[in-house]
Amino acid sequence: MKVPLKIKNKMKNHAVVKVAMMLRMLAWIIGCEKSNDSKHNPPPDHTISKDGFMHKSGLEQPIVNCVSCHGSDLKGGTTGVSCFECHGTKW
Repeated sequence: MKVPLKIKNKMKNHAVVKVAMMLRMLAWIIGCEKSNDSKHNPPPDHTISKDGFMHKSGLEQPIVNCVSCHGSDLKGGTTGVSCFECHGTKW
């Protein structure tokens, strides 16, 4: 039994729409990961990974090594990224 051309084209279009929707959903999911967030996109000298977030060497002494970018209170400074977003009240 042959499927009429008109029905065949509709089925093909339906499959294309499904694939496009799946790709959009995948892009949305990937785009929502923190690692892709421009706010959490550190400079190249941040080479130490802690819980998926990159830090610069000397992270054990944040008051000495992190204040120049994250501010004297470590609440964002010029980077706009507060250390307390991840570290809570540890410091």
